[in-house]
Amino acid sequence: MLPSHGNGFKNNVITFLYIFLASVLFALSFPNLFVTNGISLLAWVAYVPVFIAISRIGLGASIFWGALYGYTAYGLFNYWLSVFHPLAGVIVGCIYLTYFAILFPLLKLAERLFPKKYYIVQWLLWLSYEFLRTKGFLGYAYGITGYSQWQVLPLIQISALFGVWAVSALVVFPSTYFAAWIVYNIKNPTQYWFSFIKKEWIAPSLWFCALIASLIYGFISPVSYEQAPKARVALIQHNTDPWRGGIVAYRQNFAILKRLSLEAVSQEQKPDLVVWSETAFVPRIYWHKTYRDDQESYELVKDLLDFLATQDIPYVIGNDDGRREVTEEGIWDKVDYNAAILFKKGEEQQIYRKMHLVPFTEHFPYKKQLPFMYEALRNADTHFWKKGTEVTVFDANGIKFSTPICFEDTFGYISRRFVQNGAELIVNLTNDAWSKSLPSQMQHATMAVFRAIENRRSVVRSTASGQTCAIDPNGRIIAMAPAFTEVQLTVDIPLLSQTTWYTKYGDFLAWIFLSISGLSLLLAVVRLTIRACHRTIKEE
Repeated sequence: MLPSHGNGFKNNVITFLYIFLASVLFALSFPNLFVTNGISLLAWVAYVPVFIAISRIGLGASIFWGALYGYTAYGLFNYWLSVFHPLAGVIVGCIYLTYFAILFPLLKLAERLFPKKYYIVQWLLWLSYEFLRTKGFLGYAYGITGYSQWQVLPLIQISALFGVWAVSALVVFPSTYFAAWIVYNIKNPTQYWFSFIKKEWIAPSLWFCALIASLIYGFISPVSYEQAPKARVALIQHNTDPWRGGIVAYRQNFAILKRLSLEAVSQEQKPDLVVWSETAFVPRIYWHKTYRDDQESYELVKDLLDFLATQDIPYVIGNDDGRREVTEEGIWDKVDYNAAILFKKGEEQQIYRKMHLVPFTEHFPYKKQLPFMYEALRNADTHFWKKGTEVTVFDANGIKFSTPICFEDTFGYISRRFVQNGAELIVNLTNDAWSKSLPSQMQHATMAVFRAIENRRSVVRSTASGQTCAIDPNGRIIAMAPAFTEVQLTVDIPLLSQTTWYTKYGDFLAWIFLSISGLSLLLAVVRLTIRACHRTIKEE
């Protein structure tokens, strides 16, 4: 029998239906198979079934139900991960199974420790969980509640002050409050329907004031950039997964990239910069140019450099940057970086190496501690990279820009660091072609909207197959290329240099949520312990 606070098959079925409904609402809130842009409105009530289910179960059973919700919700939301890597879907599913197996008992504990105001503590705990899961080796930002609101521009302008966390705070609260209201009426059927609201009116009133203030800010805060200097950028989408195939496929990729680039630079108004996507050119440019250990690859690299030498316009190219360095074993050997390289007239000018690598599929630092896992990943044809360390700000034709690579643009702190170092434009290089999924590409692209607003910087994305686009400093997508097509998208985007609160102070609001929720649980446990000790003393 499934774990449940109540007895009987019926209780378990009802709880399961709550968990499944919550999982579906969560997945539908974001870009999905049925609605390309997602249904933003659903996010405001997506967790109501979760909190109702928690009220029905015991503390021990909450571990099981939390695990089930984590695996189901992310299985539906990130269904495309199984295409990325044979182990990716299973690994992510197990990670979120574990996360929610921990979070659900904490949410249940909040209900017991704070009988009257538990919904507020649950709200804080949920926000703390969303923040913590973006940290460390397992950091993963897909599914942060605030990102579901990417289309609601007046609401998300608050990100310029507090990041996506303020948006999550506004969106999650109705779920905790409405669930508490419903549970109260279920437990007190003889009470007037609005009795709970009469008792608990302060918190929703404050939330409503915060919502109105955020919307007012959203209407008055967008920046005017009509007088700002402009950059004209050509974004090349060649519509292939660069890592599939051999030298013949790589030559075909290069031919497409070259053709689309020449189309872009032959326009009457020429671009200031041409951008190719993540690992768009596969043979290691520096490595094969230097060591010539593979003749066919060397010849293709030479063809690329000869082509670039004819170009007056700078190119940014995604490439596997192979170098000979001392490895962890203390020997000289080739190491690979996922890199963005700036070329001018065929000469390398600057380079950025990806700093936040995808866990398990790009980076696994626990080879010694978990050798069996390391070998399983290697046997599954995992390509490991070495982490970059330099926060590079490129300078090309007077344009100061930085290039978060692939899912690096899903983390606010990375783009913030680039802007703090002087970047006036964020240029994301991405390859999501492996997913063969429009929802995957849209989920990724919509998070870039927040990077623009947080720092009041234009964001452009050059991708292998989509979503290649340009976003203005107010988070408005001003141009997007059709997905899964060979196309060049040339855009004029404003360059701003102002500093926002978020750029200055980062994720301080999320740290406040985390501190208050942790301190609340700690103080409640201490209080109950002291009371228990007093009762013991009196009984003696």
